Amino acid sequence: MNKNSKNKLVPKLRFPEFASENWNRKTIDETCEILNNLRKPLTSNLREKGEYPYYGASGIIDYVKEYIFNERLLLIGEDGAKWVAYEKTAFIAEGKYWVNNHAHVLKPIGVVDVFLENYLVKLDISPFITGAAPPKLTLRKLKSIPVPIPENRNEQQKIASCLSSLDEVITAESEKLEALKEHKKGLLQNLFPQEGETVPKVRFKEFMDSGMWVEKIVENYFDVGSSKRVLQQDWTNQGVPFYRTRELVSLSKNEPFGSEVYISEELYSELKKTYGVPNEGDFLVSGVGTLGICYQVKNNNKFYFKDGNVLWFKLLGELNSTYFKYCFQSDHIQNQIIGQTSKSTVGTYTIQNAKKTKLWYPPRINEQEKIAEILSSIDDLIIAQNQKVETLKLHKKGLLQGLFPEINIFTNE
Repeated sequence: MNKNSKNKLVPKLRFPEFASENWNRKTIDETCEILNNLRKPLTSNLREKGEYPYYGASGIIDYVKEYIFNERLLLIGEDGAKWVAYEKTAFIAEGKYWVNNHAHVLKPIGVVDVFLENYLVKLDISPFITGAAPPKLTLRKLKSIPVPIPENRNEQQKIASCLSSLDEVITAESEKLEALKEHKKGLLQNLFPQEGETVPKVRFKEFMDSGMWVEKIVENYFDVGSSKRVLQQDWTNQGVPFYRTRELVSLSKNEPFGSEVYISEELYSELKKTYGVPNEGDFLVSGVGTLGICYQVKNNNKFYFKDGNVLWFKLLGELNSTYFKYCFQSDHIQNQIIGQTSKSTVGTYTIQNAKKTKLWYPPRINEQEKIAEILSSIDDLIIAQNQKVETLKLHKKGLLQGLFPEINIFTNE
């Protein structure tokens, strides 16, 4: 690809063989036939289960017995969708399927469908959205969306093929990521005893004669509490990170995030001296909102956290911290949290409930260590694979920015 900036309506990146070709500005109305009159909504009680995809604003939402389309078409959300740049705003449907009235149905005529699909994904369509309850991409607004199109259809196809090839790689790597997650899920089920059992289905050979596992409760190994309250007026824009549930969720998933709230170094030092702060091996557990999220505190993690919403498990000893992290992720503990919270109107995981939460305890500490080692190695693979997928997605985003020219949606430029 070569850079080309002679013409205003050309992309930053071009395939050399098309460097002298022009692009034109057209609209959806000029490039697509709209087939909205053929779509038909079906309420859930009227849907007969079957093999044909039932599409809504953002993709497949069910499978039904009948179909109304049997051709390759482009769908874009009318309401209840995401329209900002790089969301899955538009998507291709093919084969036999049904579409409800929450998605516009487009039949590209003057443009390659994959080319148009990717351009609409790149475009921020929110300026075309009207109303608030719910917000909607009306047919009139849809038809007016401008699209930059190469005059040479071969260039359209080359761009489409380039992006499709990358999508295939992203899909393949994403499937590997999901396979790793499923493998971990299987290990979590088999490395811990199931209900009614006292040994796991899968046990390492060296521990076969180590005896039965026993159920203990969290307060046997942790002092469960929360933090000292920090008033909102003491929050700052810099200093020591102050974590709430949203940050805790990102930390537990190894997702990058930027702290939004901080406290001063002076306040942190005072809290640390008077009340203490989480140490390596301790856990923060979400108690309100997204429940049962568990974050293992790492070495040299300097932060404080919100009282009430987040529980603090202070490790007392005689338990491998990393083993407990995976114990907490297992169905054994997660089902207890669900059962406890379902008894109240407002879902909360309280300090008292946390103290009485049961966990499986292997009789030998080195069996805990072995389980922690195996599951940690799988997590390392998951993290690496996730980073690979995210890097590919970032690469595609860069290509979308380079392969399509910038266009002023409010003027004819």
